[in-house]
Amino acid sequence: MKKSLIYALSAFFWIGLWQGIYLLVDKPILVPSPLSVLIRLGEFAVQKEFWLSVGTSLFRVASGLLLGTVLGIFSAVLTAKSPVLKTLFSPLLHIIKATPVASFIILAILWLSVENVPIFTAMLIVFPVVWANVEKGILSVDSMLIQMGKAFRLSEKDIFLRITVPSVKPFFSAAMTGAVGMAWKAGIAAEVICPYKDSIGSALHDSKIYFETVDTFAWTVAVVVLSVLFEKLVLMLASKGGKKNA
Repeated sequence: MKKSLIYALSAFFWIGLWQGIYLLVDKPILVPSPLSVLIRLGEFAVQKEFWLSVGTSLFRVASGLLLGTVLGIFSAVLTAKSPVLKTLFSPLLHIIKATPVASFIILAILWLSVENVPIFTAMLIVFPVVWANVEKGILSVDSMLIQMGKAFRLSEKDIFLRITVPSVKPFFSAAMTGAVGMAWKAGIAAEVICPYKDSIGSALHDSKIYFETVDTFAWTVAVVVLSVLFEKLVLMLASKGGKKNA
């Protein structure tokens, strides 16, 4: 309850600050009030178009996150086990991490169909984060524990599930904590730059075109809430998967 109270007070503080900025600026087209944004969000919530857009964007972000995670884990296993591959692919990791998201989006527009641009962008943003963290986790596995497992004649499967997975899990969880939010930002940014019907990015793009600031804020709040909920869901599934294999 104490933790919930702290979160509530923190939320009230920032909403109060938002309200203060709204009163100070006194121009709703620049900064709408929290109440007007909340009302608009409530109006969105009863429209099927809103949930269709949310579902479309959620599917794309989740697809990009999944692809980036799988590719990152696969690359981490390869580079952790082979110094040659690590040396070969390390520059690629640094290039992807250093390249602006906008550059990836523009290149994706040239290479892919419109509906696949957000998936590709989210995947490319998640991939190096998972790769770097999981590789670090694999390299941190205590070799003495591996030797002990072999001494007790544990199978390769048992060594993997009981020693390797628990050791890598904290690094994977840390990667997913950052990757989920990054996937949302990259995916929605791709939808804004490359608008596709029935998506959050398309709605944000339209609200910008028509100077509907309240709509822009309402959609932004929706994205933040969805990102937080999605992150908690992903971490919960990862935690359950780890416990199941323990």
